[in-house]
Amino acid sequence: MPEGNADPLDAAVRSLARLIGSTPGPVRRARLQHGDLVVEVEWPDGAAVVAAAPAAPPVEADAGLHYVCAPMVATLYLAPSPGADPFVREGDQVVAGQQVAILEAMKMMIPVEADRAGEVVKLLVPNATPVEYGERLIALAVSED
Repeated sequence: MPEGNADPLDAAVRSLARLIGSTPGPVRRARLQHGDLVVEVEWPDGAAVVAAAPAAPPVEADAGLHYVCAPMVATLYLAPSPGADPFVREGDQVVAGQQVAILEAMKMMIPVEADRAGEVVKLLVPNATPVEYGERLIALAVSED
């Protein structure tokens, strides 16, 4: 379906996904209503993780580094599509607001943006890996601008 003629329910679900992705903490409950249709999702407190990704190794003592973290539980992709160039590579300079990855959750794609300018020091999570809320994805050496 063309973007300009998007279904109102689809647009509402995408808006909800963006809202969940921008919350400062884990979301416990979400409810979406469109006409007579109601979609409600609730996660129990302290829900067990089904398959946790292995912890990323520490990056050179963490001194002066800033981390771009996962805003939600999802699958991380480092490129816009299979076979495409990645959004960023180690050594690249990024600006605040620049897309550095994408998350897929429930068939919705949510962009991950750098919240600070700097140099990409390390990509901490491999492509197509499940990530948890707050998990460190990319280490940045912050610019002094």
